[in-house]
Amino acid sequence: MSDQNNNHDAPKNRSGEFPVSSRPDERAAAQERVRTFPYRFPRDNRHLGGKFDVKENSRRLMRYFYFERRLMHAVGAWTLAVPEFEVKVECGRHLFYHADASKLLRERLNEQEKRLSTIDDYRDEEIDRFIDEMLSAEDTAEFLVGLHQVAGKALETAYRHHIDDTDPIADVPTIRLLQRILLDYEPMLDWADAAIAAYIEGGIDESRLGVRRWHLQRLLGSIGGVTGKDERNEEPSPLRITAKPFERITAPTRDNRFVTFKNTGDYNVGDGEARFPAESYEDTRLKFIRTQRDEVDAIEAFGTFLWDIRFMDFKAEYDLARITWDEARHTEIGHRAMQAAGYEPFELPNRLTGSTCRGPMEPAYAMAEINLFGEVGVMKTINGFIDEARDRNDALLVHIADFIRSDERTHVKKGQHILHVMTDLDMQDLELKTRELFTECMVSLGGWTKDLDLFTMTREDIEKFIGE
Repeated sequence: MSDQNNNHDAPKNRSGEFPVSSRPDERAAAQERVRTFPYRFPRDNRHLGGKFDVKENSRRLMRYFYFERRLMHAVGAWTLAVPEFEVKVECGRHLFYHADASKLLRERLNEQEKRLSTIDDYRDEEIDRFIDEMLSAEDTAEFLVGLHQVAGKALETAYRHHIDDTDPIADVPTIRLLQRILLDYEPMLDWADAAIAAYIEGGIDESRLGVRRWHLQRLLGSIGGVTGKDERNEEPSPLRITAKPFERITAPTRDNRFVTFKNTGDYNVGDGEARFPAESYEDTRLKFIRTQRDEVDAIEAFGTFLWDIRFMDFKAEYDLARITWDEARHTEIGHRAMQAAGYEPFELPNRLTGSTCRGPMEPAYAMAEINLFGEVGVMKTINGFIDEARDRNDALLVHIADFIRSDERTHVKKGQHILHVMTDLDMQDLELKTRELFTECMVSLGGWTKDLDLFTMTREDIEKFIGE
């Protein structure tokens, strides 16, 4: 064969431009077919091209994923420490928004040929340092400034820039998922701005929040911002975590609108006297509504579990985040149901028993308390309660209990996987140890006095005292 057929001898095109082999008759025929085609569909004005190849796209998405995962952890760590009712409920909601964002980003990274194990094992010490400093807030107002006005706003901006800069055709799955995330970000950040304004109007020093905002913005800038590609400034000094590393608190907090009790799980005892005859339908009805409002403690429980098992298993983290969101909805349901039933919600004392016991517990036992006893206990009784409410034409209770029942069924199922992540104990040993720990807690609170040296609370006792 002739050497001229050897591809190695062909001239190389270094301009990136290649000849077009278009034939005039074929082009004219195509143009005529287009001209006579009867439908004029909307014109797609997108064009190929973008700033990122797959490698750079994945690098940025990995940082977004890690930021979202760490913000999910961070909100969980603060759920016990937030005293204000409305803010605690929003934390339960926002925790899930960050979890859902991280799940979407994780799925997209997996589509771009990253193994799930690689994604889940990703760590960034600089981002961790920022999160830890953000967590070291003096109060909830400072925490919201860092969470929303610094980290949240920076992520929102990064997502919008990514949408503008990536290929609008080749990378449309990334664009779509970022747009979906932004659907949650817009109301979340708007709420945060209004909440911080409420803190300031209520007496929080605005200049202190301004100092904190600037400090965290500079710290974020020192790690190259959300993408890691921004020009870096010097790290601010001093950092609070240098003097005192962050540790979550263990005791539940409530704002001063609440009257609280923790020495018992029985509302009639906590109230001082019964409002209705014990075990009557009216008594059970009010207890059910109050229990939903008091699932504000379940926001604390599941958020805290999420923090305590961080990085152990992404699915467990995500399921905990979803349950936390559900419990935030249950809290809202209870609050609104109190109003619909004719009460000022804050006139009815808030039961702190569950959170008081769970806060210091190891996560496996605390999770077992709420899942094996509280939620399973609800499932034992709620069907009969709904039937009785229907027989009495109690439309309010039928309506809210129907939704709550479906949620609790899901929580019981999800809880089994979460417990297996938390502990290697079999269910029998886990149940027994949890009963022992809860009994010790109730004795210390003065809410349990039966045969102290010999008696461990039964499953039914604990179900009554938790009432989740």
